[in-house]
Amino acid sequence: MQHTVTPVGIIRSCFKEKFAIPRQPQLAPAARGVLELLPPFDQGDAVEGLEQVSHVWLLFLFHQALEDKPRLKVRPPRLGGNKSMGVFATRATHRPNGIGQSVVRLEGVEPGRLLLSGIDLLDGTPVLDIKPYVPYADSIAGASNQMANQAPAAIAVQWGDNALPQAREHALRLGEPLVELIEQCLAQDPRPAYQVPPAERVYGVKFWDVQVRWHYPQPEVIRVLEVVKD
Repeated sequence: MQHTVTPVGIIRSCFKEKFAIPRQPQLAPAARGVLELLPPFDQGDAVEGLEQVSHVWLLFLFHQALEDKPRLKVRPPRLGGNKSMGVFATRATHRPNGIGQSVVRLEGVEPGRLLLSGIDLLDGTPVLDIKPYVPYADSIAGASNQMANQAPAAIAVQWGDNALPQAREHALRLGEPLVELIEQCLAQDPRPAYQVPPAERVYGVKFWDVQVRWHYPQPEVIRVLEVVKD
């Protein structure tokens, strides 16, 4: 049996590439985006009442990780990327049917679009459905996951002499909490868990329209080197 699904909207996100996107939603509250609704859902009737909701579930498509052959096992980053687990025991991006889900904060409802924060979605992500978060049903007291019971420990983020003023300047230009976004995303240490890079190796990622570059002067310390317009 086959089913066809059609996106209800497209995410316009601060994340322009997959690298350094938080591995779960809400880990970077400063990560903002807009869900642009597509016809016929861009009409006010489709979101009437949503202004009463603080958070929403987004069902979306991992559009840059679609695969023809389903995987039965994956190597989740949380386990270092070198231990296999059953795909249904993980939230790895390599999904049957390519479907993901995230709970995000709803900052505002405007005609034809939703303003979001705490997102973990790549720019251009197709959203398949939107559901309101229901606290009494969606938060389970005593729930556990022995592989991921707590958020991963944060790594220290330091700023180079010029990098912080650069970030603040671009934050004012963009009207976005760019400093906080950089700190929150890099504190989760986006490098693959099995890598211990030499201090001279420089990493980079694009947030909004700026390139952020950093290195690891010590194994558990990130130093932001520069924040420049792309």
